[in-house]
Amino acid sequence: MHESCSLSRSQHLGNKINYLDILKSHQFQLSRTEGMPKFLHAAALLFVIFAANSAYAVPSFSRQTGLACNVCHTNPPELTAFGRNFKLNGYVLAKKRIGNNTTSSQDLLLSKTLLLSAMVLISDTAEQTRQPGSGSNTSGFPQQLSLFLAGEITPHVGGFMQLTYTSESDHFSMDNTDIRYANQASLAGKEWIYGITLNNNPTVEDLWNSTSAWGFPWISSNAGVSPIASPLLLGGLAQDVAGIGGYSMWDHHFYTNVTLYRSVHVGGPVPPTGMNSSINISGAAPYWRAAWQQTLGNNYLEVGTEGIYLKSHPDVITGREDSYMDSGLDFQYERPIGVNLLDVHGAFLHENSNLKATFALDGASRPGNHLNSLRLDSTFHWANRYSATGAVFSTIGNADRLLYSAAAVTGSRSGKPNTSGYIVQFSYWPAENLDISLAYTGYLTFNGGFGNYDGAGRNASDNNTVYLALWLLE
Repeated sequence: MHESCSLSRSQHLGNKINYLDILKSHQFQLSRTEGMPKFLHAAALLFVIFAANSAYAVPSFSRQTGLACNVCHTNPPELTAFGRNFKLNGYVLAKKRIGNNTTSSQDLLLSKTLLLSAMVLISDTAEQTRQPGSGSNTSGFPQQLSLFLAGEITPHVGGFMQLTYTSESDHFSMDNTDIRYANQASLAGKEWIYGITLNNNPTVEDLWNSTSAWGFPWISSNAGVSPIASPLLLGGLAQDVAGIGGYSMWDHHFYTNVTLYRSVHVGGPVPPTGMNSSINISGAAPYWRAAWQQTLGNNYLEVGTEGIYLKSHPDVITGREDSYMDSGLDFQYERPIGVNLLDVHGAFLHENSNLKATFALDGASRPGNHLNSLRLDSTFHWANRYSATGAVFSTIGNADRLLYSAAAVTGSRSGKPNTSGYIVQFSYWPAENLDISLAYTGYLTFNGGFGNYDGAGRNASDNNTVYLALWLLE
């Protein structure tokens, strides 16, 4: 017999949640069986634009289900066990509908709640040393503005669709999107939840906060200098692909997912030409994911693996190909302490690339290259009001003076992509849809060096930033 959700009504509606109860609900099944309790949910999903690494909760889920956001989130975007089940089951839980809900006719089944939400992120970023020809502070008013269509569409079908305005582009564009179908069956005498996902970013369909799309930092600056290289699975394909795949969860423990992706260059010519795009997927790129989750007393642990393989034509759609193989391991650990929670995430990615096409175009010194990326973060949550996070990150790869060339501020004097550093972030939630965050990012190495890394006199620490943000959701 499966455990049911153990949250009381007062716990659902209050600002404080006992995370032990949330953790124990990992076996909660979203059953439509007659006579079962009608549990409702508030999911505040987030999205991440990797370049800005911003993440947002979606109040339309809360309006749909009637529950407070902290039922599904420890601190948006981190999902609780309840929130992971809600997403696994296709963002479907509400039963308030308009239309004929008999088994003989289900032609019109509309949600009674509006599935629209909005988010605005206002920020200010201070760099330790200003970039040449620019100021030392960057204000975003707004940094980002997003509109969401999120929630149950029909029974078994739901979605998370996002349209985002950014200040640097000064226009709206399609952002993270995940539309899914989900259902349940029995396999080997155990519950088997299975579904189909249609999305535009590898890892956006994932349930955990250890993979890149929903990983730390939850929000971050769009100013500052970006490292010269990172594996493709760390956002290199975000919103530039379309994928369809299948996923399943067996016995509340074993999760699998396989999705095939094609290049979709939003804003580019139709049919596509591949021009000005370093990644033009040849055929289809398979992404795979497997994970095991387990509750041990008061402890929750997930361990998993992921990977993607693709062949690409740089700047064209035919001819020579580059190939990339990303593979990695990740984990997520949670430990409730009364109404507080400690969580830890970690991920390692290894990328092997054979850049035959880039090498032939004199864009690389040799075809074979590799990157290793390591990310670790830990957050302590105080009763859904305060959180403090510490994180470390590192990317290491082989030297290639053509692939990682010298350039003021953004380049590498040594031809190495090596970058490492840390982030310290504090957040205060005076209300569930209002967040005030302060973060400091420090670099120990940047683009292969500590001092004069770019060959123009800039040091790694010159790229350190202080980031203050006000995040509003409605």
